[in-house]
Amino acid sequence: MKVRKASVEDCSSIHELILELALYEKAPNEVITTPETLQNALTNKSNWVFAWVCEDSNKIIGTAVCYLRYSTWKGVTLYLEDLIVTKNRRRNGVGTLLIDEIICFAKQQKYSRISWQVLDWNTDAIVFYDNYNVTKDDEWVNIHLDLT
Repeated sequence: MKVRKASVEDCSSIHELILELALYEKAPNEVITTPETLQNALTNKSNWVFAWVCEDSNKIIGTAVCYLRYSTWKGVTLYLEDLIVTKNRRRNGVGTLLIDEIICFAKQQKYSRISWQVLDWNTDAIVFYDNYNVTKDDEWVNIHLDLT
């Protein structure tokens, strides 16, 4: 298995993993992105969206998609939008390879933190993230305003 930065050619495979995640999270009809919208985000001149893939035998089995945000208290933050490992490859070190790569990237870029969310019922993910000595915040309520 190896992790590498995602390329434009990976967008269809990444999008398939996004659809698999949406199904797992019981929200398959919520995905409105396409491989093309992902490609546009990854190739945008402002360079604020990043993705990595983990592949085994030339097949993409996991991905991590991140973007930059700014905290007025902490500075530049890398936000991990999704860490996805295809169902039949979970618990085989794929997630560890991906998150370790993200941590390395964030440190190289001198970002102040990495942030992400996890659903409260996804205990497998919570246990996995606990291995990284993370801080979980029970005070904040997530708010979204959908514009589509």
